[in-house]
Amino acid sequence: MGLLRGLLGLPLAPVRGVVWVGEQLQQQAHARLYDPVAVRRQIDEVERAHEAGEISEADRDARQEVLLARLTGRAGGCLYGFVKRRRVLDRGC
Repeated sequence: MGLLRGLLGLPLAPVRGVVWVGEQLQQQAHARLYDPVAVRRQIDEVERAHEAGEISEADRDARQEVLLARLTGRAGGCLYGFVKRRRVLDRGC
């Protein structure tokens, strides 16, 4: 029975491979997005950009809000709001 199942499932092997690759990419993206060291580095970069006059205070606050939410684990809608509207405050996060 195992041989028959293996032979019948053989056409689905490429699909399973693609799903596995997608899951691996999702895990890696999540690990990089929520890595505390990387998030703290991004907060420092935002602060440096503000001090250099590259971004406004409102933009700095919005970016830091997203990063702090990601660091504390309450990201989700806030990140969507920042990406779509470039302002976290529009979504009430």
